[in-house]
Amino acid sequence: MGYRSRFDIIADVLNVASERAKKTKIMYQANLSYKLLKKYLDEVRRSGLVLYCRKESCYVLTDKGKEFLQAYKEYSRHASFVEKHISNFKSKEKTLEKLCPET
Repeated sequence: MGYRSRFDIIADVLNVASERAKKTKIMYQANLSYKLLKKYLDEVRRSGLVLYCRKESCYVLTDKGKEFLQAYKEYSRHASFVEKHISNFKSKEKTLEKLCPET
């Protein structure tokens, strides 16, 4: 697995929080350092994607967070499709370059 984008990390955090999770669970399941956990939890809280439930001492996904995850799922599906086609395009371009090399 390679580099994760900001949206990938946010989606990972939200997926864990969708099951009512404490900081430690989010950190480990989203595979984040404590420093990055603090950064992203602060970001998703300010954006209204999660709420901190003091009574249960855990993070809870909001409706807006559910909406983000649904939009991310669609985005991710399209991005995967585009990446596959770009890879195919580059492969065909290499074939053309082999058939007609620059002089």
